[in-house]
Amino acid sequence: MSDQSAAADVDVDLRQLFASLARNWLRILVITLLVTGLAFAFAWLATPHYKATTQLKIQLSESAYTRPAGTNEDDKPVLDAEGVATEVQVISSSDILNKVAGNLHLGDKPEFNDALGMSPAARLLVIAGLKSDPEEIPLEERVLTKMRDKLNVYGVEKTRVIAVEFSSEDPQLAADIPNAIAKAYLAYQADAKTTSNAAATAFLGPEIEELQKQVRDAEAKVAAFRSAQSDLLMAGNNSVLATQQLSELSSELSRVRASRASAEATAERVRQALQNGGSLDAVPEVLSSDLIQRLRERQIELRTNIADLSTTLLDNHPRLRAMRSQLADLDGQIRNEAQKIMRGLLTQAQTAQARENQLISDVNKLKAASSRAGEEQVQLDALQREANVRRQQLESYMASFREVSSRKNYLPVDASVFSEARVPSEPYFPKLVPIVGAAFVGSLVLMSVITLLQELFSGRAMRPAPGARLDRIEQVAMPAMSAPAVDPEPAAVVAEKVVDQRTAMESELAPEPEQEPAPSVLEGAAAADPEPQSEPERVRSSLGEIDVEKAAEKLIASGAARAIFVSPEGDEAAASAVLVAREVSDAGLRVLLLDLTASGAASRPMLDSGLFPGITNLLASEAQFSDVIHADLYSDCHVVPVGTADPVRAMRAADRLPIIMQSLTTAYDLVIVECGPADAQGISRLVGDSTEVFMSMLQADDEVAQAAVELIESGYPDLTLVTPIGHETPGNPVPGRRSAA
Repeated sequence: MSDQSAAADVDVDLRQLFASLARNWLRILVITLLVTGLAFAFAWLATPHYKATTQLKIQLSESAYTRPAGTNEDDKPVLDAEGVATEVQVISSSDILNKVAGNLHLGDKPEFNDALGMSPAARLLVIAGLKSDPEEIPLEERVLTKMRDKLNVYGVEKTRVIAVEFSSEDPQLAADIPNAIAKAYLAYQADAKTTSNAAATAFLGPEIEELQKQVRDAEAKVAAFRSAQSDLLMAGNNSVLATQQLSELSSELSRVRASRASAEATAERVRQALQNGGSLDAVPEVLSSDLIQRLRERQIELRTNIADLSTTLLDNHPRLRAMRSQLADLDGQIRNEAQKIMRGLLTQAQTAQARENQLISDVNKLKAASSRAGEEQVQLDALQREANVRRQQLESYMASFREVSSRKNYLPVDASVFSEARVPSEPYFPKLVPIVGAAFVGSLVLMSVITLLQELFSGRAMRPAPGARLDRIEQVAMPAMSAPAVDPEPAAVVAEKVVDQRTAMESELAPEPEQEPAPSVLEGAAAADPEPQSEPERVRSSLGEIDVEKAAEKLIASGAARAIFVSPEGDEAAASAVLVAREVSDAGLRVLLLDLTASGAASRPMLDSGLFPGITNLLASEAQFSDVIHADLYSDCHVVPVGTADPVRAMRAADRLPIIMQSLTTAYDLVIVECGPADAQGISRLVGDSTEVFMSMLQADDEVAQAAVELIESGYPDLTLVTPIGHETPGNPVPGRRSAA
């Protein structure tokens, strides 16, 4: 049943549910007190355990006055969460624990050595092989296992604090062991640093001696190469002499070339001035001559005198003519002096040219010498670099060696104990009040829950949901249709027809023993006392009915896909369909029983409830096939009950029954339909290919005979009568009385 349909059908009666607690209060109280008493006895008799904790702070404890030279606070490594976790593993390592166990002689205590003080029962278990012998395990391993069980080392969250927690039956041991573990851890760190320091000293000593020898050899090679193997002479500025001379000669060559070029240019200007008759005043070298300057002064003076005398004397005056003659001689002297200057400049240029040629020759020689000096300098630099590297490495090793030697007796440990474990005065286990209180509350709650679940699963706390239609339905699958008018016949005639039908069936099935004449059976059935309080002895009828087993065999042998059961006697006769469905299902076929009775008489004994969704929900489109198909509680058969939907709404979709039947026969080997007191017209929608029609009967009477005659005359001549009497299965006792049709 789907959760949605179940929620729409039933509700939980909370009043009835919680009333079960009041009805079962004595059982709940007794069990609660019993559990509480057991918890009290356990807490009272249990061996007390004590717990103590030692806390260590992980920090770099280097002093500012003893810190190595060249380091500062920023050079300290940062201890992160992974570093703290690593230290936790170091503290709980086997070496430290074995050292503590040896110092405290834990192997001599029964708490840590199972081989000591074994009880006779434990020895018997060891002898029987049900328990391992502790003596087969090494003592260190036994003690170490017990210590790990009682030890808890953890890092305090968001801090660099490590807590060492230990529990023991002895309060003194509970405090001594974590303190001893902390001391062993600090000693381990100090030993590790001492070992590292000694290893560094042992390494640096021989290395320093070897480096000193290498430095001496390298410096000797540099000196030998510089003095004996090369002509490298160093100048004042720490450079090779050839290189410095080449630099000086290059500067001198540049100066000589500039002087020669200047002299040639000046001589050329003077020559052009003399050749063109131009003025020599524009040539600075001519003007700078003292003689030319005096001649120029004398020339200016004569011109001044000539100008003065020209105002009083005629041009042909001897004095003027003499003065003009002197002026012409001065011009000639100036030109002669200029030519001398030009020849001097040319001589200076030739001298500069000769000097330049000599300097070029010297420079070329120095270039070759400088090249050789450069190659030798490269070799010298290589030797010098090697010597410098060796010297630097030696200085570094010597500084480290001095540092290690100075810290030989000072090795700070990067951890400290800031909270030692103290001897506990109260055990942490067992706590009498919490254990007893938890046992009382827990058992009380558990028993209450169990009682509520029992009440809920039993169905006594369930009630119909508001609006659910659970009233008796007059007709669900098909409303009872009035049979066509048939002329009444005597009971004897009806019996004869039924007996003929029985004879035909007996020829196919097993022969039945000869029965009494039908009229006498019917008369006996009519004379039976109908009062329900006094059940008369049943009389075997002679209408040709078969039992449940033979009906199942007939369905299996014929390979029928559908079996229609009609029960004119009412709900109790519907047991035939249920029993036949279970028999066929037990034979290995997939069987589905479809309950179309008015009150769900066929499905109730199979599901022990009438609140499941069924065929009416399917017709009313309130559920799907998976919601209405349920498993029989007592067999492998499946069942579709009547359902909980409004029958009026469901009957509007009665035309869907053939489609539903076709779908069911496709999914199952056999579909059995219990129709209740239906007639031929009522079952017409359910009949298809490979269909067998059965009539279920409890007693042979006129009602059964009349219903059989009507079905035979309406087109079902192969009608088979079946009775459930004499066949019982779990959950479905065959009724002993008739129900009102």
